[in-house]
Amino acid sequence: MPTRSARLLALRGSILLVAALIPATLFYPTIAEHARAASLLLQLEDSKTRIPLADLGTYVVDESRTTIPSDREPIPVRIYRPRFVTNPGGMVIVHGVHYLGIDEPRLVAFARAMAARGIVVLTPQLSDIADYKVTPGSTDAIGFAAHDLSMRLGRQVGVLGLSFSGGLALIAATDPRFSSDMAFVVAVGAHDDMARVSRFLATGQIQAPDGKTITMLPHEYGALVLVYSCLERFFAPEDIPAARDAIRLLLHEDIQGAKQKATQLGPAGQERMRLLFARQRESVRKELLAAIDENPERFSEVSPHGRMPHIRVPVLLLHGTGDEVVPATESLWLAQEIPHQYLRAVLISPAITHVDVGGEPSLLDKLALVHFIAEMLHESNVSAAQKHAETP
Repeated sequence: MPTRSARLLALRGSILLVAALIPATLFYPTIAEHARAASLLLQLEDSKTRIPLADLGTYVVDESRTTIPSDREPIPVRIYRPRFVTNPGGMVIVHGVHYLGIDEPRLVAFARAMAARGIVVLTPQLSDIADYKVTPGSTDAIGFAAHDLSMRLGRQVGVLGLSFSGGLALIAATDPRFSSDMAFVVAVGAHDDMARVSRFLATGQIQAPDGKTITMLPHEYGALVLVYSCLERFFAPEDIPAARDAIRLLLHEDIQGAKQKATQLGPAGQERMRLLFARQRESVRKELLAAIDENPERFSEVSPHGRMPHIRVPVLLLHGTGDEVVPATESLWLAQEIPHQYLRAVLISPAITHVDVGGEPSLLDKLALVHFIAEMLHESNVSAAQKHAETP
């Protein structure tokens, strides 16, 4: 099997070959940005093997924890700062729906990899998102994180949101309180319409912008998250505390702990949990669809849909072809709604799953992903060269 160094050289060679075939005036971003993107991708693909930092042209990264102010409670954050970088760009990277939040290992690895390429990274802890709840408060937290990093660096910064946080980041970019702090937004596996995605998680069907209905098996945890958000529809009032703990443990993949907690439920509650343990999504479908239909405002307030014509920052959209949590059709909806002058890139790729590098992509698929990452790095470099007050 080729070594990681050999794969890096091969991928860089392929990039240089592509660059040679394109006139220099059209090659955007730069070859150097593509090389940095290639090394970052390989680092994420093969984190077990390490190449000395000097071989990759990367920087040593200092990490710290602190809190930043908001209009509610302070927000815990981790900051990753590359050493000896003058005038660095900045990026807020926002975790997806996972209980570990800013300590989730894949997020930490990604933040370190970005910082090692000369970008100051701030990751905010979104307490609701970490508790499997997509709320307007998380949108505000993203905005406050962008404002804080912008003030630290004295310029606009990028925001990269993963999964549902990608959709919330797009909403934050339309908020006048925060839009002037943002240089660009990258949305990875993001949603456009929360109600549409929720119906997909309940039924396995979703509509594409061209009117076609796509059928695919949703990720098993999607229905659990929906049930968790409206427990009163599925459990008696006296069972809700234990049911909440049991489903939370199940989402944490602590199956034994969840089963033990479920023994505290009454007979009806235990039967409901038995069906959830057995992944019987159809057993909750009717109640979930009713909850979606009866609370349109709840879903609308956390949906970019209808807001994107008002966005005024560059946007890059990345989505896994076979995403079974938020189908890739959601990025197609977003691309249709974002004004063309602000839509920098759209990539629907088999090289990623939901928010991870994976699958069995071809070399061309990998090169397309490298180019997307290079465009993201280019946007960061552009923002680093412009003072906050000078950027429209």
